Amino acid sequence: MDTRHLGRSGLRVSEVGLGSWLTLGSSVDREATRDLVHCAYDLGIHFFDTADVYANGRGEEALGHGLRGLPRHSVVIATKAFFPMSERPNDRGLSRKHLFESVEASLRRLGTDYIDLHQCHRADPSTPIEESVCAYEDLIRQGKLLYWGVSEWRAEQIVEACRVADARCAYRPISNQPQYSILRRQIEREVLPVCEREGLGQVVFSPLGQGVLTGKYSGGRRPAGTRAADDQRNQFMRAYLEPEALARVDRLEPVAAELGLSLAQLALAWCLRRPNVASVIVGATRRAQLEENAKASGVRLPAELEARIDGLFPVP
Repeated sequence: MDTRHLGRSGLRVSEVGLGSWLTLGSSVDREATRDLVHCAYDLGIHFFDTADVYANGRGEEALGHGLRGLPRHSVVIATKAFFPMSERPNDRGLSRKHLFESVEASLRRLGTDYIDLHQCHRADPSTPIEESVCAYEDLIRQGKLLYWGVSEWRAEQIVEACRVADARCAYRPISNQPQYSILRRQIEREVLPVCEREGLGQVVFSPLGQGVLTGKYSGGRRPAGTRAADDQRNQFMRAYLEPEALARVDRLEPVAAELGLSLAQLALAWCLRRPNVASVIVGATRRAQLEENAKASGVRLPAELEARIDGLFPVP
């Protein structure tokens, strides 16, 4: 498994990371979680991403359980805060109060003394960015966090955070976690150029387009037991299941075959073709999925094949 620097920081992360959204702490039980986490570690995946809101805290608890027995210094743990964790008015957002309390709760659930990367799950228009930047500065100086980043922020919000941090000689964000895949390329217009200029690396989520880029829904199929067949979990992927989108995905199969790759491996390698993408976060419920996805690390795509993919899925 190859590693990359996360932005301009000295932190290196595995090119493939294991996430926990909709899996760990919810659809995957604790013992299966432990098996998946240890399998990932054995494959060279040392970057693990979660969030306080995943399964209302159970995602962090499950990841913490899964990491037991692994050397703490050999893994990179990332989590996030922003979304409401209860009905209480201060149990949400990026205020100093919520960030301090959320970090303490995440540390307990994860069973660790520090978090490598803490991320603002979304931007908070109700809190001055100065307040959030100063809160992160203090949390880092206390040793509870090592780095901080953002997720799904607009380009101008990322610039503002960097300018505020610079003006206060505070720690800058080192990362952005956007949704990015062959099916969703919007960040290439503004967000990626800004991150490259400001030194933020990308740890992208949904690089497989909610599973559509694995080919499992080819021809419009929705196999029983998959996310697409579950109306409780498919709300974020319905646009990808339109017949026209699925037909274009089917046309990627021969492109992957030319390189001796699975469709999923091609999709992950495509994201990693950009040096600013430090890691692609994948979800898994089975060891075989991790073993397949890990093989995308180190793959280099020929320019001609990249151009063919651009023709099928241009930047919107």
